[in-house]
Amino acid sequence: QVQLVESGGGSVQAGGSLRLSCAASGYTYRSYCMGWFRQAPGKEREGVAGIYTGGGGTDYADSVKGRFTISHDNAKNTLYLQMNSLKPEDTAMYYCAADQPPCGSWYISRLFHYWGQGTQVTVSS
Repeated sequence: QVQLVESGGGSVQAGGSLRLSCAASGYTYRSYCMGWFRQAPGKEREGVAGIYTGGGGTDYADSVKGRFTISHDNAKNTLYLQMNSLKPEDTAMYYCAADQPPCGSWYISRLFHYWGQGTQVTVSS
């Protein structure tokens, strides 16, 4: 059973940066598809970034391309999301998710079985 624990959320002003972490345990496969999702009040959960831990391939939602970077440290079993140039519209609860590959549809939340509890990111203007 994969367990995921996020950390690193907080409150920042527009233009600031945050780095989210997601510590994973209970891996039973060598590689996983992992993703960061976010959900703002009254909105659907949306995919932000995805990564295949076996090869490092990444993909991003258009709204965060060039500002966010997803990475995975295989030695630490930890997923990261570096968020730069934050905007008020980035305000949301951020979740990490994991499941077996493939990762072609990483942005579809219902395809992931394992989820963290979420960490809040608030960006003020």
